[in-house]
Amino acid sequence: MGLADKADRFTNQTGMMMGQGPLSGTSKMNMFDRFGRYVAVQKAPPIKFKDLDAIVNSTIKYNQLPMQVRVDYIPVTESSVNTNITIQFKRSDLQFKQNGGVAEALVNVYGKITSMTRRQIGPPFEEVVKAGPFPAESMAAAMQGSSIYQKTLPLAPGRYRLSVVAKDVVGETQTFYDVALDVPRLQDDVFSMSSLILADALEKLPTRNIGTGQFAIGSTKVRPRMDETFKRSETLGIYMQIYNFDMDETTRKPDGSIAYEIVRNGTNQKVLEFTEEISAIQGSAASQTVIEKVLPLTNMEPGDYTLHLKVTDRLRDETLTPSAKFKVI
Repeated sequence: MGLADKADRFTNQTGMMMGQGPLSGTSKMNMFDRFGRYVAVQKAPPIKFKDLDAIVNSTIKYNQLPMQVRVDYIPVTESSVNTNITIQFKRSDLQFKQNGGVAEALVNVYGKITSMTRRQIGPPFEEVVKAGPFPAESMAAAMQGSSIYQKTLPLAPGRYRLSVVAKDVVGETQTFYDVALDVPRLQDDVFSMSSLILADALEKLPTRNIGTGQFAIGSTKVRPRMDETFKRSETLGIYMQIYNFDMDETTRKPDGSIAYEIVRNGTNQKVLEFTEEISAIQGSAASQTVIEKVLPLTNMEPGDYTLHLKVTDRLRDETLTPSAKFKVI
């Protein structure tokens, strides 16, 4: 349009890679206004629980509210690992507020990930964990249960620190949890696995819910049993992902097996033992095979047990031997 010349190219103080153009003189194109909008878009959401943020950053810690925390790692790529942070409260430890014949408890949860030098990684996460509402007449039964919450954060492989603080809104008790995270790296051509999860809920998700919501890992809902204690009337869910089997050039499938063994602690008595071929598992592939197994506990006597898995890649002549302890009551 003849309104700019070569002197305008790539020389704007805003750093834009275009000439100023005919609208550069308007207030919307003001350099400082544009920088202000850019910063506003990029900044983290405002913190709602400022009192809990102050506790995370203080040196005085409070542990008046019992809380269970579990961290599992599900690698996605070489540079990204889904880190599942699961938090659980026993309802018997919470204070309930009754209103209109129903009772409800609320816990504010605030957490953040930092580097080992305390540099914050990404925005913090905040959530209100609810217990209830329960009718007043069923409170005795409701108090026997737990309220559970899960947050999934994609992290690059490396070492971090997780800090979580929770506050019972009604009882005003609070607690602080601090732990190091060793996020593993998924390397090409290295036979490896995800965390082994013992679950009390292991079920396929509806198509519209795949990969979304709490406890979703791909197309499966995997809710960890936090205290790893199961009733004989329940089932034991087993979830794990295995990566980088060597591929059989003829069948184009992995050549391997997975052996399951449950041993009673103290006596070393084997109460369950069986093996299945990796190629027989639905959806198995050399790059990734998902292990989803549900085992009945009806025939197991009350006591402490250990689940041993032995995953064998015959072509590599390599094995993985994860294990997990659990209790039957």
